Amino acid sequence: MHDDNVRAKKRLGQHFLKNDSIAQQIAEAVKTPNAHVLEIGPGMGVLTQHLLHQPFANLTVVELDEESVTYLQQHFPQLGDYLIAGDFLRLDLEARYPDKFVIVGNFPYNISSQILFKLLDHKDQAVELVGMFQKEVAERVTAGPGNKQYGILSVLLSAFYDAEYLFTVNENEFLPPPKVKSAVIRLTRNFDKKLDCDEDKFKTIVKTAFNYRRKTLRNALQSLCFPAEALATDPVFNKRAEQLSVQDFEHLCHILG
Repeated sequence: MHDDNVRAKKRLGQHFLKNDSIAQQIAEAVKTPNAHVLEIGPGMGVLTQHLLHQPFANLTVVELDEESVTYLQQHFPQLGDYLIAGDFLRLDLEARYPDKFVIVGNFPYNISSQILFKLLDHKDQAVELVGMFQKEVAERVTAGPGNKQYGILSVLLSAFYDAEYLFTVNENEFLPPPKVKSAVIRLTRNFDKKLDCDEDKFKTIVKTAFNYRRKTLRNALQSLCFPAEALATDPVFNKRAEQLSVQDFEHLCHILG
């Protein structure tokens, strides 16, 4: 599917997937019935062509690279107004999807974490995400407590989504090949998961704890002014951030009051 007119641009984190069967697997991994699907960074449409054959309510693609936009207009005229030339991170998702939608893509690696934070910002509408990430990011997102990969994104996402690591993808499946392996994951919104505390406070505690992940929470959370009695007596403060579950962080929210 390579076209000489479209060069992968390092500044955009582009690596074009060239394996057609992997693209088909990604398209078929979306489980939401009759979904409104938004593909991020379609490039030359290797995934787009398979998404168009799925029984979705509709497919919208958003592409920042002008060369890729021109290519997509020529090769996928059926997209019409559902091809957005622009930056996903600046897209007004609430205006476009007042109800529910799904995010899919072979994501540009330089904005993959920002995509996940935007997903969290729209968690009540964004019911599913299926996408390609650097393997390290995929492992971080799907990691549980006690794992060295476990971090801020692991906790924040697992508070609202069920995460699945689907499969690993080798470097030679891309043009140009990235320097790292990649992986496809699926995040499914679990509406049974509700935070039993203030969400902003929860985020602050999680981020502060992991910013000092080598320290025990007693030291890592000093700036948040927890009650002295709790610091002295509650065993949770003897732990490090990577040892805590979502429920443990909720418990810290309640202590902070």
